[in-house]
Amino acid sequence: MAASCQTDPWPEGYVRFTPRPWLSNGHLQTIFGNFLPRPNHLPTSVAQLVEVSPAHGTQISSQVLCECHWQPLPERPLRPTAIIVHGLEGSSRSQYVIGNANKLWKAGCNIIRMNMRNCGGTERLTPTLYHSGLSGDVGRVMRFFIETQGLRSISLIGYSMGGNLVLKLAGELGTDAPPELRSVIGVSPAVDLDASADALHLIQNRLYERRFLRALLKRFRRKAMLFPRAFDPQRAWNITSVRQFDDRITALYSGFQSADDYYYRAAAARVLDRIAIPALLLHACDDPFIRFSPETRTIIDANPHITLLETQQGGHCAFLAPPDATNENDGYWAEHTAKQFLLAHA
Repeated sequence: MAASCQTDPWPEGYVRFTPRPWLSNGHLQTIFGNFLPRPNHLPTSVAQLVEVSPAHGTQISSQVLCECHWQPLPERPLRPTAIIVHGLEGSSRSQYVIGNANKLWKAGCNIIRMNMRNCGGTERLTPTLYHSGLSGDVGRVMRFFIETQGLRSISLIGYSMGGNLVLKLAGELGTDAPPELRSVIGVSPAVDLDASADALHLIQNRLYERRFLRALLKRFRRKAMLFPRAFDPQRAWNITSVRQFDDRITALYSGFQSADDYYYRAAAARVLDRIAIPALLLHACDDPFIRFSPETRTIIDANPHITLLETQQGGHCAFLAPPDATNENDGYWAEHTAKQFLLAHA
């Protein structure tokens, strides 16, 4: 457990996390949480493309794909709506997205499973890459569905990189957040990008880094094939870390001076103090690579709108607890806790 981790005092009304007996290690939680199959009882989704960046000159517009599950009319606008945002190299089909969506759908919510730019097989829909600073995309998706569906109660749920995006958006909006935005939830949110990138490169975390890096490089090469005038595939040679990828590719093609500049400007930590709506952060002290700096912890503690639930164990985006079929608890603690917070503020 990190020395700066503080699991007490525990806020009233929330069940403490207890790991499954055979998954008390952060790495085991992370791995099993990512690969355990999840039952999916969602109805067929309605695909909706949302323009998040208009065409500019000869450059086409950027669109993202949202998979929507709508409660019946006429009560649909009055139902709580969850916009769920996946993590790095995930998609709307990621296991944790499906798990969350099923629980919230059963609770009567509308569900919008949002793909970031290029994700979910949408590389052709944008001439750009995606990165941790594109919080505006989440904001445009939110406003699009407020306008087209008349939604009155929206919550944003983000995992890891998606957690950074939704928390960054809430901080940027500050007191100007639309009244329809009722809460924001970050699960294992990567709010301190610099520290988390360094932790990802530690020798004990190289397995995760290699997996992320392979996917990032594969996606970049696909983009170079689709948009050969925009991207140079040779820039992908001899990249051995995510920080190198962000320094040589993300920064270059996304308007940052360097990886350091990108990590600083894209981090939600810079604007957490401005969050003015109910916000929930779920973080495990044994998360292999997500780190909160002391400065960020001070900001979180000082903002009365933020609730931090920090557990000793739970890994990254996992939080696998013992299931209990008698009360419909399937053991996915983070999803049940997120649902509780969302419904309490809807």
